[in-house]
Amino acid sequence: RYNTLLNIMRWSLPEFRKALKGLVVMTEQLENMGKALFTNQVPDLWADKGPLSLKPLSAWILDCVERVAFLEAWTSHGTPKVYWISGFFFPQAFLTGALQNYARKYQLAIDTLGFGFQIRDDIMDPKTEILKKPDDGVFV
Repeated sequence: RYNTLLNIMRWSLPEFRKALKGLVVMTEQLENMGKALFTNQVPDLWADKGPLSLKPLSAWILDCVERVAFLEAWTSHGTPKVYWISGFFFPQAFLTGALQNYARKYQLAIDTLGFGFQIRDDIMDPKTEILKKPDDGVFV
C-alpha cells in the first residue's frame, strides 16, 4: 500500500505544479489537492491511499517518512528485533502473522491460540536495549 501512496504522491505533486503554470488543465482533483496543501491538510487523493490519520499535513508527511524508513529497513536488513506496530497500515494482519508463525513452529491450530502480553516498563529505548529477537512471539 505504501508503494501505491508514494506513486500517487510522486505523480500528483509535479502534475499540480504543471497545473499552476498552466501547462496542464487544473482538474477538480488537483484544485482540491492544492487547497489542502495550502491549509496544511492531507489531500484526499493521498489520504484515501495512506494510513488513517487526523494529523495535519506537516506531521502526516513526517509520519509517512518514518513508516517508509521502517519498512525499507525491514526489507534491506531482515526482520527487526522490535516492530513499530503503529507503522503498519493494518496491524491486525501483522499480529495474525505472528500467531501463524507460532502455530507452524509448534504444529498447533491457529484458532486454538491467543495473545499473551508482557509489559516491559524496564525498557526505555527498545532499539538499543533489546539485543535479540524473542524465541517465540514479537517485541512491539
